[in-house]
Amino acid sequence: MPFTPDAELDLLFPSEQIPAFVRKQLPAELHIRPLASTDYRRGHLSVLSVLTVVTDPGEDAWRAQFEALRAAPRTYYGIVIVDKASDRIVAVGTVFIERKFLRGLGSVGHIEDIAVDKSQQGKKLGLRIIQALTGISENSGCYKTILNCSDSNIPFYEKCGFQKKENEMAKYAPTDRPQTPRL
Repeated sequence: MPFTPDAELDLLFPSEQIPAFVRKQLPAELHIRPLASTDYRRGHLSVLSVLTVVTDPGEDAWRAQFEALRAAPRTYYGIVIVDKASDRIVAVGTVFIERKFLRGLGSVGHIEDIAVDKSQQGKKLGLRIIQALTGISENSGCYKTILNCSDSNIPFYEKCGFQKKENEMAKYAPTDRPQTPRL
C-alpha cells in the first residue's frame, strides 16, 4: 500500500496541531499525523496490542469509536507515526483534554495509550509521540499534562520531562456484570 498524504485522509483533528519540531526530528521514512478514519486498516490495533490484550471490534465498530471521539472537538487527540514505505502504523498515542472548574476553569492533558511496534522500539518514537502530545496539550492551554505508567517505565518518562508525583488508584468494574450498550 503506497503512502497516503494527510490531504487525502479523513483526520481526527488538523495535522497542523502537531508541533513542527517533532516532525523535523523523525527520520525521512516516517511520518507523524493525527489518527485517520481508515487507520483500522493500517494496523492501529496491532500496535496497541504491545500494551495489553486488544479485542478487535471489527472495522465498523472501530470507525464508530473514531466518530465518537471526533464528536467531542478539542478533546481527543490521537496521533500515529506511519512507515511511509508500507503505509503502516508503527507508533501511537493519545492526549485528551479535561476541562476543570478549578484553576480558573483550567484544563489538564491526559496522555494515554503510548505504544511503539516491537520492530521499531529503541528509535525514540515513543519520545516523539510524548513530545507531540505534550505540545498539543500545552498549545491547548493545559496547565499540566499527566500520565500513568508502570514503575518500569518511570525512567523513560523522566527522560521526557515528567516527574513522579502522587499515586494512581484503580477500581475495575466486575467482569460478570451485564454488558451495557456502548455509547
